[in-house]
Amino acid sequence: MPTEVPEFDCLVFIGRFQPPHLGHLAVIHEALRQARQVIVLVGSAWQARSLRNPWRFDERQAMLRGCFDEDDNARLAIVPLLDALYNNDVWVRDVQRKVRDIAGPDHARLPRIGLIGASRGQSSYYLSLFPQWESVSVSLVEGITASRIRERLFRSISSAADYLSTGACHDLPPSVCEALRGFVDGEAHRQLLEEQQLLDQYRQAWAQAPYPPIFVTVNAVVVQSGHVLLVKRTAAPGKGLLALPGGFINPHERLLDACLRELRERVRLKVPEPVLKGSLRGQRLFDEPHRSWRGRTLAEAFYFALRPDQQLPRLKPVKGGDHARWVPLAELEPESLFEDHFFIIQNFLGLPADLGSA
Repeated sequence: MPTEVPEFDCLVFIGRFQPPHLGHLAVIHEALRQARQVIVLVGSAWQARSLRNPWRFDERQAMLRGCFDEDDNARLAIVPLLDALYNNDVWVRDVQRKVRDIAGPDHARLPRIGLIGASRGQSSYYLSLFPQWESVSVSLVEGITASRIRERLFRSISSAADYLSTGACHDLPPSVCEALRGFVDGEAHRQLLEEQQLLDQYRQAWAQAPYPPIFVTVNAVVVQSGHVLLVKRTAAPGKGLLALPGGFINPHERLLDACLRELRERVRLKVPEPVLKGSLRGQRLFDEPHRSWRGRTLAEAFYFALRPDQQLPRLKPVKGGDHARWVPLAELEPESLFEDHFFIIQNFLGLPADLGSA
């Protein structure tokens, strides 16, 4: 325990830690200096692996724990946090509930709870969402960003090896550097390297465009009798993940027409078009800036609620395409869905945002 009397009973630090680096550690060490207890909320905890979120919660938790001794770890609570990309209120409530559960039901009567973060960037945005807690701002460690670290790790196998070599890994704690050496020898790293190569090709194809491209896509959320229509992706990116049916719109096509065409062509859904149109219950534009691997991509999603029936509509396989299936709503898990498709479904169906603790 610290020799001086802590200023706070509890300090909360929110981040994705993809991966944990020395800048994150500076914030946590300052939090341990100022508070009796520190709660580290790890965002994107149940997301499928991607170039933006390469490491699962348990991997990031182990990396963080390895940076602290037994005494400091006893004062650290490291908790998974599910994103709620299109509902800030749900996300804020989840943060409040997790802090309440860890700090105790009487946390509101504790003398001091605070939210700690770096002085710029996403952390400063978090600081503005919780006016009931005091804000503690820590200076950034200049020159260290998680995105730059990920770029070096996923550019190529040789780039990753060079970066993680002894002496070159100067912006990561030694224990994190060692954990990443093991990671780059595995299958997950190989798959993400393949996705990075595809992304590089994609960007090269648009390199001569006068402005950064913005893509427009459609997705269909088709629900019947407690099941949602999904496809299993057969190629990178997101190979093996489930996704909503959809795709790019054609130049002279209305958005709804594009969505109906995708259902007709890609999944061969055996439901007449007039029935689908009559089952349309909602639509929304999903525009989180980082939602898609290919860059700025807007998705207009349409929610179709088909009448309950003892038999789900038949799906005719498409040669060479993704495999369509009806998935029970109870089996939906964020880590099994591509990009932000879990949150699109959640928006229309009101699925619970809190998966508890991992």
